[in-house]
Amino acid sequence: MAGAGAGVSGSNKQQAIDDIEGFAVAVVREDAAWKVKALDESALTDLSAAETQLRELRAAGAVFGLLDIDDEFFIVVRPAPGGARLLISDATAAIDYDIAADVLDAINVDVPDLDDDELDDIDPWEEGDLGVLSDLGLPDAVMGVIVGDTDLYADEQIGMIAARLGFADELSKVLDSLGH
Repeated sequence: MAGAGAGVSGSNKQQAIDDIEGFAVAVVREDAAWKVKALDESALTDLSAAETQLRELRAAGAVFGLLDIDDEFFIVVRPAPGGARLLISDATAAIDYDIAADVLDAINVDVPDLDDDELDDIDPWEEGDLGVLSDLGLPDAVMGVIVGDTDLYADEQIGMIAARLGFADELSKVLDSLGH
C-alpha cells in the first residue's frame, strides 16, 4: 500500500486527493428502485466529507456510500441518526490511510500496531458493522464472505455487493462515466 493520504495537512491535501485512486458512490433505494450517484472525490480521503455528502441527499429511502480506496480496501458508510454505521474491509489500511484510521476511530477500534514487515505477512481483516446492509438484503454472513475474500480487489468486492443487492447495472453506468 502506498502512503497516499497519510499525514495529510494544509497545502498537501489536494495532492493527496490526486494521489488516491478509486471511486466513491452514493447508493439510494427509493420506491423499490436503486439509484447510484458519484460522490465528490473528497469522500475518498475524508470520512466526514463522505458522511456529509450522503446526508445531503435527503432521500426517503435507504442511503449508503461505497468508497473504493486505491483498490486496496473499501468502506461502507451508512448515515444514521446516532452516527454513521461503518464497515471497513481492511483494518490494516489504517496504518497507511487517514480515512481508514478515521473509520477505526469512529468505531472505537485502535489502529493496528504493525510495522511494514509485519504487514506483508498478515492477512487483512474487517472492522465495523457486517450487518450494515442486512435490512436491504445482504446478510452479515454474506458480507463476511465478501470481505473475507482477500484475493479480490476492492472494486470487485463492491461489485459483488452491488450484484447481490441488485444495483450492479446502475453502478456500472456510474463507474463507466467516471472512467473506471
